[in-house]
Amino acid sequence: MKTDGQVAVLTGAGSGIGRALALALARRGCHLALADIKAASLAETAAEAALLGVRVSQHALDVAERTAVAALPAAVLDTHGQVDLLINNAGVALGGLFEQIAEADFDWLMEINFHGLVRMTRAFLPLLRDSPSAASRIVNISSIYGIVAPPGQSAYSAAKFAVRGFSNALRHELQGSKIGVTVVHPGGVATAIARSARLPTGVPDGEIRERLARVERLLRMPPARAAEIIVRGIEGGRDRVIVGADARVAALLERLFPVHYWRVLGRLVPH
Repeated sequence: MKTDGQVAVLTGAGSGIGRALALALARRGCHLALADIKAASLAETAAEAALLGVRVSQHALDVAERTAVAALPAAVLDTHGQVDLLINNAGVALGGLFEQIAEADFDWLMEINFHGLVRMTRAFLPLLRDSPSAASRIVNISSIYGIVAPPGQSAYSAAKFAVRGFSNALRHELQGSKIGVTVVHPGGVATAIARSARLPTGVPDGEIRERLARVERLLRMPPARAAEIIVRGIEGGRDRVIVGADARVAALLERLFPVHYWRVLGRLVPH
């Protein structure tokens, strides 16, 4: 699909891949409805994007809040008049093994990383159908952990596998319509997600933080580079975008050894 002159709704726009996506789209002339739970960082992204000459609206939003998500389409239409592209990027992380994680924390992550994405899709699907453009698209940001599932990532992988399955099923349901669905699997992108991960209580803090620090050292790709790969995938109408050589290797190993891939990857990935 073309992005010039279109309107994109983007969650998690305040930092990381979300901010980089906003700027990559703005450079292409795409108008933006930006959403994030952190108003200050959202305002920074919006200001940078506006300098590139596109129309930008800001929407303080917690995707876990049903009422807020349901009200967002009307607010976006009020400013932009249409929606052509929805990018579900908002996400959080949770450190610790499954037995260490409280049920409430597991549910917290699922509400944001999966259920929030689903309710955003439900809210904006009618607007994407009504888009005046010849093609519109839903882009769901999963993760390489939606293809492989390392220890210590039970909640995160559960959500990202769910995003992958939801996206693939929705694509099949929308086949023949003008709405495409892209699922994105980034590898090690240099964002703050590991540093900002929620940690379980009752577990030595240093133990989990050291594990997260080892993982963070693998997050090397600049967000701007990841965003360019994703936006090119959107423009090319791709159904799946794998971001980074590390993600491509992991996906290949999972395809070759769908049960035992971790025997190889476990030697390469700190956990």
